Amino acid sequence: MTISKKIACMMERSSWIRKMFEEGGRLKAEFGAENIFDFTLGNPVSEPPEEVLSELLRLVTEETTGSHRYMPNSGFMNVREAVAQRLDNKNGLGFTGNNIVMTCGAGGALNVIIKSLVDPGEEVVIVAPYFAEYLFYVDNHQASVRIAESDDMFQLDMDEIDKAVGPKTSMVLLNSPNNPAGAIYPMRALKELGALLDAKSEAFARPIYLVMDEPYKKLVYDGYTVPDVFDCYSRTVVATSHSKDLNLPGERIGYIAVSPLNEEPARMIDAMTLSNRILGFVNAPALFQRLAGSMGGATPDMSLYTRNRAILTEGLQNTGYELTEPGGGFYLFPKSPGKDEFPFVSALKERKILTVPGSGFGRPGHFRISFCVDPDTCRGALAGFDATFRSFQ
Repeated sequence: MTISKKIACMMERSSWIRKMFEEGGRLKAEFGAENIFDFTLGNPVSEPPEEVLSELLRLVTEETTGSHRYMPNSGFMNVREAVAQRLDNKNGLGFTGNNIVMTCGAGGALNVIIKSLVDPGEEVVIVAPYFAEYLFYVDNHQASVRIAESDDMFQLDMDEIDKAVGPKTSMVLLNSPNNPAGAIYPMRALKELGALLDAKSEAFARPIYLVMDEPYKKLVYDGYTVPDVFDCYSRTVVATSHSKDLNLPGERIGYIAVSPLNEEPARMIDAMTLSNRILGFVNAPALFQRLAGSMGGATPDMSLYTRNRAILTEGLQNTGYELTEPGGGFYLFPKSPGKDEFPFVSALKERKILTVPGSGFGRPGHFRISFCVDPDTCRGALAGFDATFRSFQ
């Protein structure tokens, strides 16, 4: 055995997203990229906004002594202050730079949070469907996952969460807008969850944290809003990144925000700063921290995603697919014909359409379509989606 048994096991059940993405690379090499309809990875096709690129060029060329040296592991204080000010402008809770840790994307942020707040043997509650990597992140820190199912519209089911939260629960980890379903949890539901977690924290004589993963928070369609989770529960921590809202997924820049209403926010930040270092992230990249400080308030252009959502939603519904319109993000999560989605996903692949099985997100009988692609890809795939669906009737 040349590698650890644990990693060998993880490799066998590793993310279906990456597996299908890699299959897409093989098919594109064989048949030509223009002949493959790849909806696997949430990898925005659009370039960063022009003002972001201009600001990046300015930051690269400005002559500032020491801008590439080591910094505090939690990040440049002026950047953290800029992030905190944007948060405080929304909720007035008293955020300062001392409530922020700059991180290597949301994935880095979540690992830092779990490392800092969850002891080995404790539990993290997640809601299905969920981002597939959550299972690995929790396992990284010798904790275990308990899964609560959402309802048929992918909204929070309080009875399910109530049953999942127990005496070993350290946190509830949510993602809104949700990947893969695009569901947005409304203020009413989050406040109800906050009340539930307050009661559970008192019953079990331990704080239970609400951790919200928010990389899609700014990617919202007309008619929908994403509530400020900090207004819903005092023991809240947010993880986010600029991978999606600034089209910078390859730069791995994000942050953690700890609510000032937590019992010991300064101690939590100290723990996360240490975890950032000892997990090997050390600190977020200096150049992109500075970019996040100056451009983190930029608003994404939703026109491409709005167009693609309309093309696919109308086309799939006309064929007969059952799906819930996403309120945010750039994913559709339709039901597959039949409870086992794997034969259907395989049949789509035969028509050069690459999607991801819903089982990888904890919801069998569905499949995910990532539509952060060129509109021609969406239009070109409709005939194959139609023919494959009809072949299963």
